Amino acid sequence: MEFDESVIVKRSDDPKLLAEAELEHLMSLHCAKCNTILADSLGVCGEVKCIDSIMCTRVSDDVAVSDSLELVRKGEMANCVCSFLKCRSCNVVVGKVIHAAPPHLAVIRSIFLLYKGKLSCYILGGSSVVKASSLSFDMKPLSETISEARQELEEQLGLMTLTFGRLADMSMNSQSTTQSS
Repeated sequence: MEFDESVIVKRSDDPKLLAEAELEHLMSLHCAKCNTILADSLGVCGEVKCIDSIMCTRVSDDVAVSDSLELVRKGEMANCVCSFLKCRSCNVVVGKVIHAAPPHLAVIRSIFLLYKGKLSCYILGGSSVVKASSLSFDMKPLSETISEARQELEEQLGLMTLTFGRLADMSMNSQSTTQSS
């Protein structure tokens, strides 16, 4: 959907918009059925591909955690105890939260898992909505992120050193001009 004069007019699956969304990562996550905001990209901490879910550290107040617990007996989440997450507006199940899990799933315990198939993503910079299932929410490894930050800081240091050198040269030139007058 695109935003035009405060009205959302159409849904888009344009590859250019999808690439923009993945690069920027600034978006809100909405219930695909009723468009209620369920989370935002600032709370996203990754993706669990085997269950097609987005991992979130926080969700909006419009996500209700069911009181009942379910023991999953089959599939990727076998032997997990979890609660369902529902959209408060339309009461559709949008994900789950794991309360107890075997060791191989311990890292996603107490994390909100939102089903990608039940979500739409509003890209804040592009004023467009895309299906969450068409995006990747993989996070870069920390070492890669640190390397990028270090490179940026080194570039900034180089620019600052160059600027400082030019200012020092200008200061020396103005002092010698003042002394010769």
